[in-house]
Amino acid sequence: MSQESTDTPSAAEADDYLSRRALRRGSAGWVLLTGLGVAYVVSGDYSGWNFGLAEGGFGGLAIAMVLMGAMYACMVFALAELSSILPTAGGGYGFARRALGPWGGFLTGTAILIEYVLAPAAIVIFIGDYVESLGLFGLESGWPLYLVCFAIFLGIHLWGVGEALRFSFVVTGIAVAALVVFALSALPEFSFGALDDIPVDPSAAGSSSWLPFGLLGIWAAFPFGMWFFLGVEGVPLAAEETKEPARTLPRAIRWSMGVLVVLAVVTFFAAAGARGSSAIQGAGNPLVEALQPDGEATTLSRIVNYAGLAGLVASFFSLIYAGSRQLFALSRAGYLPRFLSLTSRRKAPYLGLLVPGSIGFLLAAASGNGARMLNIAVFGATISYALMSLSHIVLRRREPGLPRPYRTPGGVVTSSVALVLACAALVATFLVDVTAALIAVAVYAVAVAYFGLYSRKHLVAKAPEEEFAALAAAEAELTRD
Repeated sequence: MSQESTDTPSAAEADDYLSRRALRRGSAGWVLLTGLGVAYVVSGDYSGWNFGLAEGGFGGLAIAMVLMGAMYACMVFALAELSSILPTAGGGYGFARRALGPWGGFLTGTAILIEYVLAPAAIVIFIGDYVESLGLFGLESGWPLYLVCFAIFLGIHLWGVGEALRFSFVVTGIAVAALVVFALSALPEFSFGALDDIPVDPSAAGSSSWLPFGLLGIWAAFPFGMWFFLGVEGVPLAAEETKEPARTLPRAIRWSMGVLVVLAVVTFFAAAGARGSSAIQGAGNPLVEALQPDGEATTLSRIVNYAGLAGLVASFFSLIYAGSRQLFALSRAGYLPRFLSLTSRRKAPYLGLLVPGSIGFLLAAASGNGARMLNIAVFGATISYALMSLSHIVLRRREPGLPRPYRTPGGVVTSSVALVLACAALVATFLVDVTAALIAVAVYAVAVAYFGLYSRKHLVAKAPEEEFAALAAAEAELTRD
């Protein structure tokens, strides 16, 4: 028997509690949400993915990208169904709470939170590097610049969700347009011979010009194949601020994934084929390097460089949003301290923005190691993907009659594929950076201890995700009787 308990205040107390933790309803339609889904990810097209070339070569990263793309595609179809069933700010936590109980909900929500707190900290360091390399206003990468970035973009979020999403949409549009310009500009320089120019390691099993580091290189490239899609699963976190969420969320999730697949394929082939996989495998700005074969900056490469900065800003801005909503939902339900879910007069979760933002700033200022923080974020992401996919399978099996405005094509087969690939990606994080994976495990262990010793005994029964789960339990009890 579970020992979790919930606090059950009176109706008046519950109404007052929730009224002080309310988001602005109906602020976003499917177009803005599609933009949000792309914004989460677009910075990954500009940098990060190319380091996978050093792990698996062109062929290894290409296979990893296809497999990780399949994982995300299967997962977002499952999330589209789950978000139509339970359109709340809890997103993955809410889905897992219904399917896997309080422990499953907490483990999923915490993994998502690790991803969305660590990723902005890493991206703000990359923003600093771009600003410094462009010589903007003579600024250098460092904590003053990080502080300005967090202050400006947290301020926009505190202003209101509608304004925040519209800002994100515009910046994302600039970044996507620049990717199209880049691809068209790189096309005349494209050469198939440049794709597999990384020297072959003859000692690696199964090595060839396309797989210079052998078959194991494919697996090691998984985390980098994820860069083209990492974050798109955050779209359901906007559920409570969405118009007609049961219809809008599935549509936005599908469109976001479709756009990201096209951008991934075009960017990957254009960059590697224009300059060569060997030349860009260690570059911090691979698209710019692809347009500068002689190392000399051109007007076009500068445009792409500025657009890369726009892409980083879009992802940084959007991931702050996603992290605040996940923290808001976990806090509102009592899994984390409840004061973190209080909202302002403009219906923004101000502490849910300021607290993770402060943590992100401190991490960036103290470490300066963006790559490691991103690897920690990937570790959290893969855990959440496995648990969300499992939640879909469990709800399909246990509650087949649950109303589903949208149904996942392929049903549990689709989510099972996502589950298997997510577990493989989780193991791959240890192949890339064992230290980062162990840090993530340590953070996860502290969070689990907090839940096990305290918060699981103080859950809020009137929180939407908890009510949804309680309804399922009551229906199951009636069925048994």
